[in-house]
Amino acid sequence: MLRSERGFTGEVELAEGAVRGIAVHTGARIASRAEPGEVLVSGTVKDLIAGSGIELSDRGTQELKGIPGDWKLYAGA
Repeated sequence: MLRSERGFTGEVELAEGAVRGIAVHTGARIASRAEPGEVLVSGTVKDLIAGSGIELSDRGTQELKGIPGDWKLYAGA
């Protein structure tokens, strides 16, 4: 079974045992863009892992449903 993964970092809210907030929604939208077996991350994650040696390939700027602005996405190489 191939899974798609995504990476995003941001603030979340814990309410009634559930994790909520814009970061949760953004992560879900990024995951919806990933192909089976692909790891997609946002430009935020790319910036945070700079210097780690992890290679990423540019997947372009995309709109994420319900999330303001355009988002640069990157795939794990």
